Amino acid sequence: MLLIRLSSFGDIILTTPVLRCLRQQKPEAEIHFLIKKKYAAILENNPYVDKFIYYENNLSECISELKAENYEIIIDLHKNIRSFIIRSKLQIKAYSFPKLNLLKLLLVKLKINFLPHEHLIDRYFKAVRKLNVFNDHEGCDYLILPDENLKAIDISSQYGIQKFYVFAIGGTYFTKRMPAEKFTLIADKLNLPVVLLGGSNDRNNADIIASNSINRIINLCGQLSIRMSAAVLNLAEAVLTHDTGLMHIAAALDKKVISVWGNTVPDFGMTPYFANKSEKVNQSEIIEVKGLKCRPCSKLGKSKCPKGHFNCMQLIDEEVVVNSLMRKTNDNK
Repeated sequence: MLLIRLSSFGDIILTTPVLRCLRQQKPEAEIHFLIKKKYAAILENNPYVDKFIYYENNLSECISELKAENYEIIIDLHKNIRSFIIRSKLQIKAYSFPKLNLLKLLLVKLKINFLPHEHLIDRYFKAVRKLNVFNDHEGCDYLILPDENLKAIDISSQYGIQKFYVFAIGGTYFTKRMPAEKFTLIADKLNLPVVLLGGSNDRNNADIIASNSINRIINLCGQLSIRMSAAVLNLAEAVLTHDTGLMHIAAALDKKVISVWGNTVPDFGMTPYFANKSEKVNQSEIIEVKGLKCRPCSKLGKSKCPKGHFNCMQLIDEEVVVNSLMRKTNDNK
């Protein structure tokens, strides 16, 4: 079998329940995964994948490599133009899932919501239903390696912190990111130190938070790989995050997740996905400003607020976020 999901971090994490169920319910299958090289670290330790095929912007070369593998089945969990071309060139049995782009467009443009109350993972499983593979509801998988865990413990020891919150402040688009000033206000009201995680592009916002907060802030933005960011996040008491890949990793690690939503909405079906047995389902929370006529303004995000006010983030209640973070955590006992 060839499973296709080229990008991005969050979407790839959300394929892991399908991978696990394929392996457990079809143990005779050999499972290959087609992925962009820059996202490979997310899954490279996944025990359910037999081989990775890397796509590196040359579709013809990729197709030639795929043809040499003599696959019998394609499971397309990306469903874009590239994956369609791959399916048409390989000319073998292929299964996919309902992507719902038209319904998302209807919600974005006309604010008419006909989207099903269904997580993306449940739609992914529709791609393998005819193979008699079904969701075990055990959540997503993400494996922290022993050396990564030790390095994360070393980092916390280096800064002299045993208990802390993580703020995952990154996001591909401006309209997915809460302003640094609001992060600062939230951090100021917490009784534990805060570790900031994000990429090098988030460094400026992180510096603003660190320099203005009266709380202790450890700024690790741009200093860690995605895997080491996940290992540090795994030590946190709770995680404050946007609608991003680290949100899905936090859920996969069964952390308490407080997710703040700006221009995107949970109705798109990409909320934190926990195992049914997890206690963190009840401890975690989705925080959004409901009732804004302009929201959602995009299914992905924008470089600036089209209306200029950015109310989807500016009107987030800091007290609600603080209370959600501190509820049932050790510093609130």
